[in-house]
Amino acid sequence: MGAVLQQGDPERGRRRRRRRNRQMSEINVTPFVDVMMVLLIIFMVAAPLTTVGVPVELPKTAATSLPSEQEEPLAVTLTAEGLVQIQTTEVTDEEIVPRLRAILSERTSDRVFLRADGAIPYSRVVQIMGALNAAGITNIGLVTDTGGPTLDGR
Repeated sequence: MGAVLQQGDPERGRRRRRRRNRQMSEINVTPFVDVMMVLLIIFMVAAPLTTVGVPVELPKTAATSLPSEQEEPLAVTLTAEGLVQIQTTEVTDEEIVPRLRAILSERTSDRVFLRADGAIPYSRVVQIMGALNAAGITNIGLVTDTGGPTLDGR
């Protein structure tokens, strides 16, 4: 006759133990989410600190700020001494157009922020704006400090 399995059968107990000792194959994503949240907060705090650090005394105006972009903005700076810097690299007047063309060929945005010291003559600022235009840049934002006087007397 056929073999009848009884409750005390050792074969049945082995099958049960194998099921209980099986390794869990699921990934616990909670620690991963915790780490990603911490990194997100760190980058959100550190991102505003990575702007160009050239000391310039910007003129004050009542204009509002431009909306921010995804790509780091390209900044051209005119210092009080009359030096021109692209980001933090000092360039001569002859190098401005070729360097800007090379930089813009690798960027998706054509926006350039022009930072000029308030002591710089307007004619020098316009010369640099002409060089930016010669490099193919038509989207120029002039950077100023807020809180300046308005023309309506406020």
